[in-house]
Parts: sequence; C-alpha cells; structure tokens
Amino acid sequence: MKFDKPATTSPIDQLKVVGKPLSRVEGLLKVTGTATYAYEQHAAAPNAAYGYVLGAAIPKGRIDSIDITRARAAPGVLAVVTAANAGQLDKGEFYAARALAGPDIEHYHQAVALVVAETFEQARAAAQLVDVRYTRTAGAFDLAAARDGAPLSKAAKFAPPPETGIGDFESAYAQAPIRLDRQYTTPDQAHAMMEPHASIAAWHGDQLTLWTSIQQINWGRRDLAKTLGIAADNVRLVSPYIGGGFGGKGTILCDAVLAALGARAAKRPVKLALQRPLMFNNVTHRPATIQRLRIGATESGKIVAIGHESWSGNIAGGRPEAATAATRLLYAGAHRMTRLRLAHLDLAEGSAMRAPGEAPGMMALEIAIDELAEQLQLDPIELRIRNDTQVDPENPKRPFSQRQLVQCLRTGAERFGWQNRPERPASRRDGHWLVGYGVAAAIRGAPITMSAARVRLDRRGMVTVETDMTDIGTGSYTIIAQTAAEMMGVTVGQVVVKLGDSNFPESSGSGGQWGAASSTAGVYAACVKLREAVARQLGFKADDATFADGQVRWGGRSVPLAYAARTRDLVGEDKMEYGELSKQYAQQTFGAHFVEVAVDAATGEVRIRRMLAVCAAGRILNPKTARSQIIGGMTMGAGAALMEDMVVDHQRGFFVNHDLAGYEVPVHADIPHLDAIFLDEVDPTMSPLKAKGVGELGISGTAAAIANAIYNATGVRVRDYPITLDKLIDNLPSPV
Repeated sequence: MKFDKPATTSPIDQLKVVGKPLSRVEGLLKVTGTATYAYEQHAAAPNAAYGYVLGAAIPKGRIDSIDITRARAAPGVLAVVTAANAGQLDKGEFYAARALAGPDIEHYHQAVALVVAETFEQARAAAQLVDVRYTRTAGAFDLAAARDGAPLSKAAKFAPPPETGIGDFESAYAQAPIRLDRQYTTPDQAHAMMEPHASIAAWHGDQLTLWTSIQQINWGRRDLAKTLGIAADNVRLVSPYIGGGFGGKGTILCDAVLAALGARAAKRPVKLALQRPLMFNNVTHRPATIQRLRIGATESGKIVAIGHESWSGNIAGGRPEAATAATRLLYAGAHRMTRLRLAHLDLAEGSAMRAPGEAPGMMALEIAIDELAEQLQLDPIELRIRNDTQVDPENPKRPFSQRQLVQCLRTGAERFGWQNRPERPASRRDGHWLVGYGVAAAIRGAPITMSAARVRLDRRGMVTVETDMTDIGTGSYTIIAQTAAEMMGVTVGQVVVKLGDSNFPESSGSGGQWGAASSTAGVYAACVKLREAVARQLGFKADDATFADGQVRWGGRSVPLAYAARTRDLVGEDKMEYGELSKQYAQQTFGAHFVEVAVDAATGEVRIRRMLAVCAAGRILNPKTARSQIIGGMTMGAGAALMEDMVVDHQRGFFVNHDLAGYEVPVHADIPHLDAIFLDEVDPTMSPLKAKGVGELGISGTAAAIANAIYNATGVRVRDYPITLDKLIDNLPSPV
C-alpha cells in the first residue's frame, strides 16, 4: 500500500479499540517471569555452552601476541576464539567499531577473545588464562583537549548536515540589541538497560539462528551477514522480548558476532551475555558534547539570530552527536547557523541513545532560552510563545503538519500552577529548602518508515499478526493488537501478536521514535488485504463492508467473521510505503516540561518534587502505554540532569565507573510524582492511523527544565551537566 495523500476516514477512526488505555497484552508473561528473553531460550537451543568475553586491557595500540594454550587446556573449555582463528570479519553498516579486535585495538575493553566452555564459571576462569601481550600507543580521550582541532563532521545518515546557514547570522547577531553567548557541556552517558547485551547462537549446516536482544531485526540480519561474510538468507534472528534498549541495541554488537563465532568453533549452541563492565566500555554510549549557543533578539524578545555549534568525539568512522537538530526547527528567527564538529577520540563508540541529538542539544538550547528570558526580564513561557512558528524556519514554504507547542505551554502552565512560580531566583523557602519552578519546550522528529505485516484469520475467529517488529518495553504488542482488532472488528482478546522474528515480514523496527506509527501502519495495510480476502470469500464488496463486533455486514447481510475462514485460513500480507508528504510537511512532535524542585539551602542537595509533561504527538494509540513512555523519558531526563556521568580517565583512556554501582541512575525515591497530558491531535499526513511516536519526546527538554528550576530555586546557573551539589554549594544564598 502506498500512502501519498493525507488520510481521510478509515476503519481506525471508529476508535472502539484504538485510543483506549488497555494494559499490555504481554504484561502477565513479564510479571510472572515466563516471557523468554534472549538468554533464556533454553528450549529452543538445548545443550548450549557458555561464552565469556575477554576485553582489551589497553585503550589504544596493538596486540603483539595471544597465547591461548593454558585457556584451551582448562577444564570444560570447548573453544577459544580470537582474531587469529575467527576468519575474515567485516563490519556492519551502522556501527563503526569492530566486534573482535586484532591486531589493532580501537578502545578499552574491545573484545580480544571469547572462551567457550561447558559452564559459565569454567568459561570465566579460563578467560583469565588467556595471555595477551600488547604494545600501547598514545590515544585521545579528552574532548575538551581535542576541541580546537576538531573538523566539521562528515555528512552522515540519521544526522543533521554538518553545517547549515540561513541569512547572515554573524551580522544579525552582532547588530542585535540583546545578545546571549554561552557554553554548555553534557557528559558521556550509558544506556544502563536492565537486560544485558545477550545472544544464543546455533548453526544447522550453513544456517545460523541467533536469539538476541536487538531493536532492529532487519538491520541486525543485514549487519550480521555482512560481518560474517554469509548470505542474509542464511541468518535468522529471533527477539520476542527485550529488557530495554534505548538505542543501544539498534543492531548487532559483539555479543551477537562472538556467539555466532563461538557456536561455529564449538559445534554446538553458545549463549553469551556481556558482563556489566563491558556494557560501558565495549558497546555504544551517548557521547559527551561541548555546545556554544549564541542568540540575538530584539528588546521585545523576538529572536533575530540563533547560532548553535556543537563538538563531540568518536572513533574513526563514528557519527557526531546531532545536538543541533532541535535548534533548526524549534524557534523562529530569520538568521540561523548550526555547526557539528567531530573530534577523533579513542573511547568506546558513541552512537544513538534515546532521542539522539534532541536530548543533549536541548539540555543546552532550553537553558539558553531561559537565560535570554532573564536578560529580557520576560517570562520564559512568554519568550517561547513569541518565537513560535508554524513553518519550518529554514524553509518557510514548508509548514509543520501539526504544531501545538503554544497549546502545550499554556495548558501546562495552567495545570502546573505556573502563576505561583517565584518571580525572583532564591526567593522562596520551605523550611531549609529553596524552592523553584522550571520549564522547557520539547521537540522530537516524527519519522515514519516502510513496515510490513502478515495477518491470518482462522476458523475460530482468531486473528494472528506476524511482523518482525520488536517490543523493547514500549508496548508494541499492545498497539499492534489494538490496530488489528479495530480493523477486523474483534476484541483484543481475539488477536495474537507474534513479533521479533526475521522469518516474519520486515517492519520498521524500534528506534528513532518511528516504531509505533510505522509498525501499526504496516499492520493496517495487511488488514486491508485480509478484509478484502474475507469480503471475497463471503461475496461482499470490501469497500462497503463493515467489520464490527465479530461480524461482517454488507448489503443488509450480517455474517460472523469466523465463517469466512470455515474451510481454510485467510491471509493478508502487505507493507506500507510512503510518498512525498514528509518533504511537503515538517513532521514533528511537540511538548512542554514543567518541574518543581527543592534544593537544600545548606548542602545543595536537589529533590525533584513534581514533573509535568504536556505532549502533542498525533493520535495516541494507547494512552496508558504512551504515558509509560513519556514518564520513562522524563525519568531518564532527571538522570541526565542530576546524576548520569560516565567519568573518563584521561590518562588511561576508559570509563571509570563502568557498573551500576558507580554509574548512578534515578530510582523510585528520586522521582516522587510525574504526570503526562496528551493534547487532542490527529496528523493525517503521517499514515491512515494519523499517529506519531512518543517514545523520545519525554526526555527531550526534561533535563533543561530541571536545570531551570534549580536556577529559579537557588540563583545558581549551572551549565555543565550533571548538576551535582558540588557545583551549587559554594554559591548558594546565605541562610536566613
């Protein structure tokens, strides 16, 4: 099916099932421990051996020699895989780092060997017997030190252009009566998902089956086949349940590659889970940034010039952190400039992490907007409203398909009680606490991609959906079930959803906030085909038939849906493809974040008291799972604002706090009250469902809203994240 014109009325608009706050259809399996994650596929891959990865002990250099003699002779050991015996290995198309080092070492903890043994303990013990001799060479590990020599990044997929310019930014900025010039920094951050990177690999002749934790089945199949040098048709990936991804499991990483190599060497299935330290230094993370914002405005608060420059670092071939993405679209202004510079660093690869680009970029942009409001002596919400635009600021002939940013700000202000915000920083106390309010806008792209599905109706009236879409905890199972139920006129209980298998039709996968809108559109297309098959079988006209309450009605006749499949299953399969609407319209999601904080007047300790997000993101397919996505993003934003920081040892070249003891993330006690509101909105330019994704909108802007609230509470402006008490305590107002 081709979607190339704005949607009109469709069966989805009945909203009997779609749009309802249903609980997750797979929830019982997860809370009872019966959902099978990658490392738990015991029945599918019996008699599996265990793999243990040995990471490089240096951050940069070469392997002089690897002696595996003692390890190979250790009890229970079946195989030891190194670059010397692994055969020719390539890389995938998305990640730049190699899954197995040799002879060159690109970063600390890059895999140098895999030990396969009968038990995990035997594999771990034997790995300590692998004797690796290195020659260490000088490396670059400090973004600040590499900043001045960093060139413009190269054009990269999924990233803004390295440099953009509209009008004459430098002249307009120099002539503006009000000018702001600030630098902000964000640190390296880890995904820190609960489920580790894990895989089980099994070979049957030249056919490889991999049960793995991955977000993009289609990318993973492509990249694993390319890395191993085998045909993609010989690779099957299975990933029905994923314990968190956040972009860190976009495609295959070293666990998948090494499990496949280990299984081939040991001639039996091999299961492998990365130990937690390797999830910080071996696989991908969100890279640190240094950002400079320059904004010129009139005395009435109209932005006339806005410039955003960002520096990040990566290994050779890696992408920049796309921190300028939001600045290009969020506010009006005739004269504009963005630049992305990329330094070479010899740390683990930086890549996509939830809301790549917008999340770290808005950590700077939305503080800068607040600082400008203060300079103008203007309410920060009013400044944002005065600079709203209904067209793409870089291309005024391209309108936003929907843009309710002003409504988000005003609704949030009313619901949050913004009128009670302390007018002067550090002016309100609650006992020994300093109290403040903060706000930030939110924007995140709404891409939509090709996605396919297969839908089957059986004689019991059950509808089975098959697509290789994944569910990373986002609710994919549920919204896909709701889509099929609405289209076929049945209850969600009559729909079975099967996901995460490359034998199923290729979907969009989970990532980039495109999963919900794309995958449900593919299911819609398949259901249209199934409706046509049902109508033909019953002698009805498909375009006029009504599917509702388990019945098919046409021309005064009503027949049970199951009757159409009484002699054989009926199948519909199709994919949703797209025309030029995304070029004609700027398709984005918008929101506003509001935060109240309390800061201890003596110690500088920060406590978030409440948070509110108001979101405009197309039709909300399931308010319950969408709310879960938003508050999850807000929680990640709180972590980014207050605690998350992978600390780099600039001499030894690695992330020091590489476990969940040293890398702090928010817990329940840190997040006392969150609320999320969705504005009524449909976007007919997106798909027949008129929906968008919401997964990454919740984090975009949240950290800045917290930073702005802390300033309002204390009068201390911190521009270097995370905002820890040591950055506050020396500048707190004197006790009363």
